[in-house]
Parts: sequence; C-alpha cells; structure tokens
Amino acid sequence: MNVQAESSAARDVLDRPLAATSLLDALTDLLRDVRSTEFPLEVPGVVAARASRVRLVDQLADHLVPRLRQLSAPAIVVVAGSTGAGKSTLVNSLVGTEVTTAGVLRPTTRRPVLVHHPEDAELVREHPVTDAVEVVASERVPRGVALMDAPDVDSLEEANRRSAHRLLEAADLWLFVTTAARYGDALPWRVLAGATERGASVAMVLNRVDPASLPTVRGDLLDRLRAHGMQGSPLFVVPDLGPHEGLLDQALVAPITRWLTMLAGPDRARTVVARTLRGSFAALRPWVDELVDAVERQAEAAGDVRAALDDAVRAPAEDARRTITRGAVAQGAVQARWTELTAPGAALAGVLRGGGRVDRSRRAGRDRAAAVMPLVQDLVSSASATLSAIGAATETALRDTLASGSTARSAAELWPTADRAADRPREVERAARDWVGAAVEVLTSEPAAPAPAGDDRVARRAAAKGAKRAAAAQRALGDEGLAALALASAAGLESADRMLVDLLGERGTEVAAVLRDRLAEHAADQTRRERDAAVAVLDRPALAADAASTLRLRLAVIKGLT
Repeated sequence: MNVQAESSAARDVLDRPLAATSLLDALTDLLRDVRSTEFPLEVPGVVAARASRVRLVDQLADHLVPRLRQLSAPAIVVVAGSTGAGKSTLVNSLVGTEVTTAGVLRPTTRRPVLVHHPEDAELVREHPVTDAVEVVASERVPRGVALMDAPDVDSLEEANRRSAHRLLEAADLWLFVTTAARYGDALPWRVLAGATERGASVAMVLNRVDPASLPTVRGDLLDRLRAHGMQGSPLFVVPDLGPHEGLLDQALVAPITRWLTMLAGPDRARTVVARTLRGSFAALRPWVDELVDAVERQAEAAGDVRAALDDAVRAPAEDARRTITRGAVAQGAVQARWTELTAPGAALAGVLRGGGRVDRSRRAGRDRAAAVMPLVQDLVSSASATLSAIGAATETALRDTLASGSTARSAAELWPTADRAADRPREVERAARDWVGAAVEVLTSEPAAPAPAGDDRVARRAAAKGAKRAAAAQRALGDEGLAALALASAAGLESADRMLVDLLGERGTEVAAVLRDRLAEHAADQTRRERDAAVAVLDRPALAADAASTLRLRLAVIKGLT
C-alpha cells in the first residue's frame, strides 16, 4: 500500500466515529491485557520480549489510545536525538525563547518539555505524557502542533533513556536531530529503525554542518535514509556556527518553522496523524504476534519444568517408602520408650505369662493402656520427624532439579525458601496424628484374612479362636493400649511385633502390615506435597496453557477494525 492509500485508509477510521470508538475500545482492552502480561521464566528471547512489552505498553498508553480518544488533539512532534546534538537549542530557537535548558553536562536534557499553542491547552492537558514533562504554552508554536524536547536516546542515565523511548512512542511525528560528526552512530539508527517498523512519520535535522563538507555529508545521509526505507523523510540542514550560545538566528530555522506551520493546518496535521496511526496499526499486528509467541514459549517452558519436577520426585517417593519399611520411625525415643515399658516389672512385662497365657485383668489392662500413652506420643513425634526429613530431602532433590537449567533456575527464584519451612511442620504433624488415630479403626474393623476353602466348621473354629484372642488382648491392654502396640509393631519394633502376634496371631501381622502401608503412603504423600509446592509456583495465569488466547482475541478484533 502506498503512502496516499495508507493515509486514506487511516483517515477513514478517523472520519467514522463509530469505527474509531470501536477501535478505541479494542485498543484499551489490548492495553489492559498487555500490561498484565508477565514473562517470569528465563527462556531464550525473554529479555527482548520484556522490553518489547514495555514499548508496546508505551505505544498503546501514550500514543494510540490517547490519539483515538482525542482525535482533535495537537500532533505531538517529539524532538529526539543523541547527546549534544542540539535538540534543546533547536526547540528554543523554534519557539523564540528559552523554554528548555540546553546543557553541556551529560545528560544535556534533564527534564522533558512539551510546548504547545495556548489555545490547545485543554486538548494537551489530558495527554498521558504530561505527568512526565514540563508543559509550556507559547504563541510561537502553531496551533495543532505540540513540540516535545525529549531526553537523549543515548543518555548515561537509564531513567533518561527510558523516558526518551516512552516519549518517542507517544509521538505522531519524530523530528530527529543529529550532527555531521555523529550521524553515522549506530544507536540513533537502531532507534530510527524501530520508528519505521511501527510506521512512525520521521523528519531529520542535520545540525552543525560545515558548508564545505555539506554535499558529502548530505549525500551520505540521504543514502542511509534510503537504506532504512526513509527516503521520503524531510531533511533539514543547520550550518555549523562554531562556538555559540543562545538562540539560533531565525533564518537558520525558518525552513523547519515553515514545515511545522504547514503541518499545523487541519488537513495536513490530520494526514500526518493518520499516516502515523496507520503505520502503528500495521506494526501492531506483528508486534502482538511476537508477544503471543513469547507468552506461548513461557507456557511451554513451564510444562517442561513440571515434567522435570515429576521425574525428580519419583526417586524420593521410593526412598520414602523404603525409609518407613526399614523401621526409621522405631528408632531413637520410640526404641528407648519401648525398652522402658518392657523392662522387668514394667507395664508391659506381665502381659504374657508362662505358656503364652494372657493376663486378662481389666484393671491391669487399664493401667497398661495409660502407661503406653507416652509411647503413642513418641510415635507421633518420631513419625513427624521422619516425614519432615523425607519432605526436606524431597525439597532438596526438587531444588537441585530447578538449579540444573536457566529456565528451571528462574522457576526456583519464584519458590521462596521459607514456604516449606513454615508449612511442612503442620503437614507432618497432621499426617502423623492421622496415622496414629487410624490404629483403633484398623484393629476393630479390618476384616481377618479369609479361611482356606474347605470344611465350614474349620473356618468357624478359626474365627471363634481369633475372636477369643482379640477379646483377651483387649482386656489385657484396652483398645488404646492394643493400638499403641500395633503402631509400635508397624513402626518397626521387632519385639513389639512378636508381642502383637502372640496376642492376636495372624491378625496381628495383618494389622501391623496395614498400618505400615498407611504410614508409607503418608510418606509418599509428603513427597507429593513437596512436588505440589514446587509446581505451585508455575500455577499463574502467565504460564497457563491458554495464556496467549486473550491476546490473540484482542489482535483478531483489531485486525477486523483496521
């Protein structure tokens, strides 16, 4: 599409209020979604994606949305360039008075200035960039145009560079100032390339040119403009005056003044605005497409990290089960307490008498049940400590996995170290008490192993014998005491296991196995909780599989309107 057709298409949007309103709504929605877009993972290209998102927010917030919201506002002409190019002196000379300070120390432009005609004050006041600039009214600025003196694009101060790029995104037209000595610098051309990519209208001022070298410098600069697709950009030349202070002679800036006056005409200004809008709309599509691709790369990377964490938790889960079956919970305080309870004359020493007979005294049973309660608490504490150690080992394995690659490392940075230290004690305490609390239920409700097929009388006799043994054991220890014995057996105390079998027979082996399996499952659950805590850092909208769908929808609407 040629320039005239582009301008016509863009002006068609401007001339149709309903279309402009619909487009404004679509761009406002896009701005909201782009602002909320995040790139938390360090995937290839993420630095460029983050910078692109910032520029797109600036373009939408400071140019497209305010321009469509106020189509009659003055055309914003941003005077930009490198340090020492003479931007401030040029702006002051165009206005005829010093409205912006021209310095010699870097950065030479410290505070951006926006100069407008007094009758445009109301239209300028609502522009978003006015929060970052000093606003000055001047009769010398043609109505319909506002001049903005931007900070140096190559400023030593990051805040100034950021401000310069933001203001350039707000421009309807760039007036780029360079010098005969610096027009070949790489940075300004990178900035100008960005302008042409988004379809901005650009004019150039070649400042401080020695008349003797003008033909050579001007010719070379025109070649560079053509190479960058800017052959239609106006080029103004200001000769070198040598050491100079104050304003330039009006004759030297008269061509630029006439050009600005021409731009200020209603039709011409509208054409410039329309051309830049059209270019911005055209650039917006690939721009958002690239952002969508970057968002999708984040989601794909998050999927890879999740898969890596799933793999990383398998070995700790197996180790956790082995830790339980090897009797880790029975060590330390549990073993010491059991030794104390089974010592000669202690509470459990007289449960079984000679010939394997059970002491069925209910009173003794109640005393024994009370005596083993500290053992239950020791089992809770030991189970909690074991589960906590399993959790910590699993967390270490997961963090080692997250430390193995740049993408995973960025996920690790999202996972605060303190989170598990705060949550794990509560989790393991609850799991340990759940395990202990299940013992009575297992003892009283778990069915006995079925008798072999055969004579029903044999089965009935076996069942009756089992019930008789269970009743005797219950009288000897009480439900709570018998549960404590079953837990000690399940934890891995061999002597407790023998006592349980002596009391309950095969039923004791069965009960201990069920409780051991339940504790092993609690251990496996703890590894899963650790994995879930690691994966939870990826459970954010920016890393969802459909994270880019909203941006795609916004872009489709805008394509339909432009």
